[in-house]
Amino acid sequence: MNIRWLMWLLLWLPMSSLLAAELRLQLTDTNGAPIPEVAVALVPASGVERPPAQTAIIDQVNKEFVPYLSVVQAGALVRFPNSDNIRHHVYSFSETNKFELKLYSGEPSHPVPFAREGIVVLGCNIHDRMIAYVLVVDSPYFTVLQNQTEARLQAPAGAYQLLIWHPGMNAPMQESVQLSDTPKVLSRQISGTP
Repeated sequence: MNIRWLMWLLLWLPMSSLLAAELRLQLTDTNGAPIPEVAVALVPASGVERPPAQTAIIDQVNKEFVPYLSVVQAGALVRFPNSDNIRHHVYSFSETNKFELKLYSGEPSHPVPFAREGIVVLGCNIHDRMIAYVLVVDSPYFTVLQNQTEARLQAPAGAYQLLIWHPGMNAPMQESVQLSDTPKVLSRQISGTP
């Protein structure tokens, strides 16, 4: 056997397990219409090594949180800049991640760590109508659909827990899925509206 061929084979074998599989998820409400804000995540069933969590940004613009719905990986840091010309007081009393950023303008000096999985509801102590949601998952494979009906997620082949959630739901829908080198296509309808 040619030594170059053997070296290539040895390098390729570990990388072959990292080849991306794809989930194509058609997601509508019970009337077949797109859902305004819905989060989709693939959480690995095994303890696969994951890349470090990224930093996310949830801004405050015109007395609203932007975006209204976010998904972050457990361990992510979230920055809360205030782009309004007034001060805000951002907080969460959610068991998943309690915090408080007292009255401020501009940007707080430190981002907020989101360490635990679950749903985090954000509010402003000064402006009661300001609300936003963060779904914290133990995975880097997620997306948020905004009035779309199709989500496409790529991840290494393997077993996953599929999570689907929007603010009108009490808890995420969950189901086990197996991804392989052939794209997996699923269609789901969910009730309630965000």
